[in-house]
Order: sequence, then structure tokens, then C-alpha cells
Amino acid sequence: MGSTPVIEAVALGKVYATGDTPVVALADVTLQVHPGEFVAVVGASGSGKSTFMNLIGLLDRPTSGLLRLDGVDVAQLNPNQRASVRNHKVGFVFQGFNLLRRTSALENVELPLLYAGIPASARTAAATRALQQVGLGERLGHMPNQLSGGQQQRVAIARALVNQPALLLADEPTGNLDSTTTREILKLFVDLNVNHGITVVMVTHESDVAAVSRRVVQFKDGRVVLDGPPPAEWTPSIDVPWHTPSQAVVA
Repeated sequence: MGSTPVIEAVALGKVYATGDTPVVALADVTLQVHPGEFVAVVGASGSGKSTFMNLIGLLDRPTSGLLRLDGVDVAQLNPNQRASVRNHKVGFVFQGFNLLRRTSALENVELPLLYAGIPASARTAAATRALQQVGLGERLGHMPNQLSGGQQQRVAIARALVNQPALLLADEPTGNLDSTTTREILKLFVDLNVNHGITVVMVTHESDVAAVSRRVVQFKDGRVVLDGPPPAEWTPSIDVPWHTPSQAVVA
């Protein structure tokens, strides 16, 4: 993989000053994510995975180390620059969908383009394409309360994709979904990754969801303790072409 990494972290650290005792949330994390990868980030509560995701999503700043997003040294940016990079290079998908309730699917997907100052006609065209991409081309005018949970998550995914970001960052995207809908959303992520070349980094606490990815990065005590293919004992929720009984590499 000779292309520029979507994510490049070198000796990345994050320390929170709480009272007299600093809390080390992330320590000496070095890794790369390249274009077209599908990575699951896992770890127990307090392991550092959420801190890592907040850093790569530009929702927080590192205390030490280097962090580049699609070749941009994001640690050195001012707040306005960070907001611009976040809007153009990162698409967010959350557990709770975060859709505007009185706004149609099309208008929800248009929001990032509105913030970016894109003209109305171009916004509508791009949002329509994104909804078609996730299989909701016939639901453009539907309100969130007229859509199932899986359809609402598809709208959220379309909104994350509409700016054609370098990275799709999914935080527990199946956490509010039943098992059938979870499989549908995971199939969509796999399709976006395989057939559209979209780079996906997904946080999950479920091994069968993580096993759908091509690569697992596990955090413990602020450090990466495992980085490689999903462990052989993890059975993916859906069939994926790359699942093999290979043990991940312990860092």
C-alpha cells in the first residue's frame, strides 16, 4: 500500500489532568490505516478506544505524538481548520442515528453540504445519490418516524458519505439495532468497503460484529494489545470473503 495513509498515528498519547493525579488515557499508540481498509476498534470500557476515536475524529487533541488524517497534521490546526477537515474528510455514524426528527431523509443528508456552503441544487443531487447508494432512493421525502431503525441508520450512513470523506467513522453503529437489522447494516458497510473502496473504522464491543472487519485493533490500558485479522474464535455475523481462521497478532 503505497498511498497516503488515511490515519497515521506515531507515539500518540493523551493525558487528562483530573485533580492531582493525571490520567493516561492513551500511551504511545503507533499505527496506520490505509485507504480501503475495514478496521474494527475494540476494547473494554476505559481501554482507550473511545479516546483514540475522539482523536482521529478531531473531537479532541492529543497530548503528545503525531496524528495525520489523510496526510494532514491535524494536531497543529486551529479550531476552524479542524472543523473544516472534520467536515470534509470524516463521515460520522453514531449509535443513536442523530437525525433531525422534523426533517426529511433528503434534508438530513444535505446538512453537511449546507454547512460546507454547497449550492442547493448541488446539495440535492449529492444527497439523492448518497441515499440511492444506501438503498433508500425511494425514501427521499420520508421523515425519520416513517422509517425503521435500519432505514434511519442508512440515512445516517448516507449523511456520513455525502461529502465523499476519506474516512467513515462508525461508533457502535449497530448498538440500537436488532440482530436482523444489524446484519443488514453490516452488509452495507461491507458493500461500501468492497465495491466503493470506502475506508471504514468501526468501534464495537461485540466480537461477531468486529469479526466482519478485515482487521481488528484492540486497546487495553491505553495501548494497542492486538492488531491483525479477527481472531479465529470470533464468528462474523455475516459471511465475508476475507474471514479466515487466522489468529490476530499480539502487539
